[in-house]
Amino acid sequence: MMTFDKIRELKIKGCFLWVLLVFGCRTSYEEPKILLDEYQLENGFTLQVVASEPHLKAPVAIDFDTRGRIWVTQIPGYMNDMQGSDETNPVGNIKILEDLDRDGVVDHSKIFLDSLVMPRALAHVYGGLLYAEPPKLWFVEIEDDKPVHKVLVDSIYAAEGNPEHQPNGLLLNIDNWIYNAKSNFRYRRKDGVWEKEPTTFRGQWGISHDNFGRLYYNDNSRQLLGDHVLPNRMVRNPYLTPKAAVDQMLTKDQRVYPLHATTVNRGYAEGVLNKDSILVNATAACGPLVYRGGTFPKDYEQNVFVCIPEGNLIKRNILRFTGDSTIAQQAWEDREFLASTDEGFRPVNLNNGPDGSMYIVDMHRGMIGHHAYLSPYLKQKVKGNQLDTLINFGRILKVQSGTNVAEPLPDFGTLSTEQLVILLQHKNGWIRSRAQHYLIFKEKGEAIESLKNLVLQEGNPLAKIHALYALEGLDALSFDFLVDVAKKGSADVVIHAVVLLEAYVSKENSRNAELLFKDLIERENSGIDLYLGSSLGLWMGVDKERFFPQMVTLLSRYPNKPIFHEAISSGLAEHELYVKESLAILPDFDDVQFMSLLTRIIEQREKGTMNPIFTRASLAVDNRTHGAKMFFEICASCHGINGQGIQGLAPPLMNSEHVVDSERLGLIILHGLEGPIEVNEEPYNFNLAMPGLIRNENITDKDIADIISYVTNAFSDNPKALTEEKVGELRSTKSRSGSEYTMKELLEYSKK
Repeated sequence: MMTFDKIRELKIKGCFLWVLLVFGCRTSYEEPKILLDEYQLENGFTLQVVASEPHLKAPVAIDFDTRGRIWVTQIPGYMNDMQGSDETNPVGNIKILEDLDRDGVVDHSKIFLDSLVMPRALAHVYGGLLYAEPPKLWFVEIEDDKPVHKVLVDSIYAAEGNPEHQPNGLLLNIDNWIYNAKSNFRYRRKDGVWEKEPTTFRGQWGISHDNFGRLYYNDNSRQLLGDHVLPNRMVRNPYLTPKAAVDQMLTKDQRVYPLHATTVNRGYAEGVLNKDSILVNATAACGPLVYRGGTFPKDYEQNVFVCIPEGNLIKRNILRFTGDSTIAQQAWEDREFLASTDEGFRPVNLNNGPDGSMYIVDMHRGMIGHHAYLSPYLKQKVKGNQLDTLINFGRILKVQSGTNVAEPLPDFGTLSTEQLVILLQHKNGWIRSRAQHYLIFKEKGEAIESLKNLVLQEGNPLAKIHALYALEGLDALSFDFLVDVAKKGSADVVIHAVVLLEAYVSKENSRNAELLFKDLIERENSGIDLYLGSSLGLWMGVDKERFFPQMVTLLSRYPNKPIFHEAISSGLAEHELYVKESLAILPDFDDVQFMSLLTRIIEQREKGTMNPIFTRASLAVDNRTHGAKMFFEICASCHGINGQGIQGLAPPLMNSEHVVDSERLGLIILHGLEGPIEVNEEPYNFNLAMPGLIRNENITDKDIADIISYVTNAFSDNPKALTEEKVGELRSTKSRSGSEYTMKELLEYSKK
């Protein structure tokens, strides 16, 4: 475990090196030297610090430009103290990091955007920078490393407040859409106009995609979640809320293997720590990455790495694809890919790099949990270990394979169209994706014939998929071309062709589509069948007689299989009743589960009850953060920001028996309290009565519930919540006087 003396030593060393950087000869490129003695990495790999303080302070996300430079968004105002006092101050920024002496270590940095409040995410797209500064999503063009022509993409991208519960990611996927974690919207720019569409709500902090285009994410206690299918396949029917195909836990194994006893929230709770005070399961998982760099050993390709900042480690998961599902398994049962005894090591995001390496964003901060979620236990531990003093740091680390030979990054700005097309076959997924995007936003129409030839030639299915979506982005696909691709391609290519064919659903094309689908069904490939099933409903809209029998064939092939039920239902639009009635008269059809799903969708349609992603305009502030804000505005002036109470004014809340009992706390907040009162057998007899909030018509039952959620978490080790309905009941539960409660009355209520 990193000692405070060692932290101080690093700080002093960092300050000394900063002096060298500022006052020394600029051409010497002096760089901070960070020792990694406390880090254990899997054999065959190397770990290097490529950027650190003074260039960084609390980095949370990075991206690379076409020159290979790192752009980083930083939130130095986050959790500088237990109260998060600087959270709303405009001290965040986006920086460009540069390695001018080309030795692999950042030696210079410059501000691209300054005076930001908690900038959350960034992405180099369309020749500019897309970035999130809650609540807004912005796009700026770049000229000479300066922002120009700023455009508001979304005014309600995120709720203001806790960064742990704000959309983030800005991941450009192979389908040319940009996806986010903690959000149910996706974005793209078409003909200069930004588009926004509903999509599945995914995860919490960090998002990634595999070579096929499926998405991966997680939340605090589930280290790896994902979709079994391509994005938006299961949400085209607004009255279907899929449960089997998306937002799936890909592994039940949440076990972690830290090298030391780490400081974690609620470590006192049963099962959180083992007998040696070592963390047992993930509690703050974030920043998943599907490795697509092409330079790690072959068995590492498309592994998913996951940040576990509370355990100071990074986990490795191995994926297995079955055609209609994805299964993950931890690589080892007794160790991690990377682990450290440096408690300042806080990996929060991972990136594939232009050189094929994996880059780690290390926030390197003592406190990473938001103040609204800190338990008294954690506050005490943080103070005791002096982690609250670890605030002026930040690192970016690089993991390379020992056999990795770095290749020079192509200068995208100077490449010919043919060279860009060739890069779609590159082993590095970052290069492939960037070449695809470059072809689209630079409107390289002269690439169309070369892209079509690439799709139709033998081999390299990954290049074919990239080429297909480059053609889609250039509006250069056609029905006949996609049919030809589907006839000749491997399963993964066929699936994407089937998906893209939906843009050409028409009566005119129905005959040839029927013949193609007949051939595809005869392949008996579960992956192809799944996507074909998801498309048949759309084709039924123009010709029921041709495509309903094919739907019956697939349903009979996969009886009582929920993911196929959802796939088929997702494309039905308004044809559920027709399908249900037609299936009911078939003598051999007995799939009860599918019929029940159709019934439920029909009922939802009649009631007008849609999948929430179609009715939610934006994500609301999470309840505990909202409760914290209200507590600081209303309650902290008397009870203190740390719940310690104020002499002569109000008793303490910390570990108070009146806080542990959430209903009693609700009565006090609503109706007020008249003294005297005892807290932990200590008498308090003020000449003041605490007024209740019931008389404030602007404070809702939800507001009261949120305050209770925050207070019971912040000032007790037994957080409890009350429903809005229960708060409503407590509103009408009056004291004998009809005014403030007395302690005697509260105790009597608790005994009921």
